[in-house]
Amino acid sequence: MARRSPGALRALLKSAGRNAGKIRPIDGLSNGTNAAIARLERGQPGIGSVATALDGYRRTIRRSGRWLDLSPDNCPCPGCGNAVEQRDVLGDALRRLPAAARRELQRVVDPLDEEFLRKTLPDPRAAKLSSWHAQAWWRQRLTERWT
Repeated sequence: MARRSPGALRALLKSAGRNAGKIRPIDGLSNGTNAAIARLERGQPGIGSVATALDGYRRTIRRSGRWLDLSPDNCPCPGCGNAVEQRDVLGDALRRLPAAARRELQRVVDPLDEEFLRKTLPDPRAAKLSSWHAQAWWRQRLTERWT
């Protein structure tokens, strides 16, 4: 039985390595920040995809209308996640990234957070519901408009 040469085996590993675990770069961020996010996602498997969370958060926040209705029945796009869950992923990434990458990602997230605050109302009962609600400001917002 013929064996493959060591060079042929290394070539196979390199080609598999190029495509395996590709992480989509985020537009508007530098290569260094995208690399830091990729390292974070590889090292922390439970964190989720930062690019997917940012796209979903952006899409949800930029929906037209004066108020942001985050109820699951109101989302027209298939597979759209909850803005609170998406912001949780972004919050985890912002806590775990190195300082320079954190600042750069924060510059992208800040305008979306301002829009989120503008389109939602504070929930005075949220912090009393559970410690999970009290840990982050975006969990302390009313997610449905009462008419």
